[in-house]
Amino acid sequence: MEIGETLEDCAVREAREETGLDIEITGLLGIYTDPAHVIEHADGEVRQEFSVVYYGRVTGGELAVSDESTSVEFLRLEDLETLPVHETVRLRLRHHAEQRSTPYLG
Repeated sequence: MEIGETLEDCAVREAREETGLDIEITGLLGIYTDPAHVIEHADGEVRQEFSVVYYGRVTGGELAVSDESTSVEFLRLEDLETLPVHETVRLRLRHHAEQRSTPYLG
């Protein structure tokens, strides 16, 4: 997040920077925190991750790799079953597939 930016503005900006797509926020899937999900980055930085996951829709732009991404593509949920995806991300994907009516808090 940048100073003076709302969380929603940040999500829209990051989507643009990482995918080349313009989006609008349409809802909130949930807020995900898992103390067991600790990530060590190549530069030695260690973080406990959390995610605020929004629903959105594409309003413009063009799908493209940037200096913040190595590849970008649209996938169906079924396509992710064989890919190495962390269990905390799989939880978010399951919640999305369930079309939950209230945001997840946990």
